[in-house]
Amino acid sequence: MENKRSGQTLSRAVFLVPAGVAMLAGVNAALMLVGVGAPVEAARMGDLHGMLMVGGFLGTLIAMERAVALRDRLGFAAPLLLGLGGIALLTPLPVSVGKLLLLDGAIAFALVYAALFRRNHDDVVIVELLGAVCLAIGFFLWLQVEIPWLLPWLLGFVVLTICAERVELARLHMPPTGGRTLVLHSAALTITLVMTLLWPGLGARLTGLVIVSLVVWLVRHDVARKTIRATGLPRFSAASLLGGYVWLLLAAVTWVVGGAQLEGDLYDLVVHATMLGFAISMVMAHAPVILPAILRRPLPYRPIMWVPLVLMHVGLALRILAGDLGELYPLWQVGSVINIVALLLFLVIAIASSLAGPVARNPREKAPPSGIEPSGTPSTPSKTAPTRSRS
Repeated sequence: MENKRSGQTLSRAVFLVPAGVAMLAGVNAALMLVGVGAPVEAARMGDLHGMLMVGGFLGTLIAMERAVALRDRLGFAAPLLLGLGGIALLTPLPVSVGKLLLLDGAIAFALVYAALFRRNHDDVVIVELLGAVCLAIGFFLWLQVEIPWLLPWLLGFVVLTICAERVELARLHMPPTGGRTLVLHSAALTITLVMTLLWPGLGARLTGLVIVSLVVWLVRHDVARKTIRATGLPRFSAASLLGGYVWLLLAAVTWVVGGAQLEGDLYDLVVHATMLGFAISMVMAHAPVILPAILRRPLPYRPIMWVPLVLMHVGLALRILAGDLGELYPLWQVGSVINIVALLLFLVIAIASSLAGPVARNPREKAPPSGIEPSGTPSTPSKTAPTRSRS
């Protein structure tokens, strides 16, 4: 049994290698864009920074988690294609090869969600399916237009997927109508995203308004407001979640004010407040739950995890508040480099923590009502609570 589990861990880890490569390449591209020097200087890598991070890294990581939940070998086609698409972008092959692989991977990703929905007809899975459709539409548009035009669809994928994941993990603490409310928000967001193609200004402002409403609703009902006063992993996760909501709210308000005419500093604000401040904060918050489900290895919480989390938000504050809004370019560079250090540091800490094994738990310590045990593993669900593998 132990050999079988080790074999599954190794085989699943292989699928995550392209995601890691895409992330490192995306970080290298970020250094090029910031203008501070990068280990590898490649002519086209800077232009592919966003697609490497969204499709090659986040897309592959989330698709892998969903393929594990599906428990069907065909489901692994999604992370495989997305991972290969990210790798193809880094090779001398025509960029169109990577674009088509990413598009095929996003379509396969949507089919995984469709199969999961047929299994239990869960409202949350509908929202995740819409997120995968947004990703597929974004990659399809990339065949014809420049990246700024498909930005709303990439942000739609990130927002819908992560918000649905949050509702799924905190389901026991959400109101009974939580799933339905989330579906209504996601339907409205999908409609406004379509409007960005027809009436860019109006569509962008309405998209921002829908995201504002979604964030306010999530913060109102998220148990993170209570667990921020706890200790250990619950407090770390709560801080990550609440910080992520703040950055997403800032991005949404900027979209409402600026509409579709986001250029330069405001464009940078919306992209990185969403992709770093919101998405990466949520990855940090949920990593101790999601990664063990994929790799069958624990990822215990350790206090040192606060270091990359704090660095991430300090770097963003410098980049966005001082750089984008204050137009202080040197601070924008410093904040950007701090963000890169924080992301890489969290990766190193996560790997080291997983290899080091579980942390001894104080038997007197009581698990808080967050759905996450202090040891870094999901708490045992009730008989009526759906588990990650079933959804």
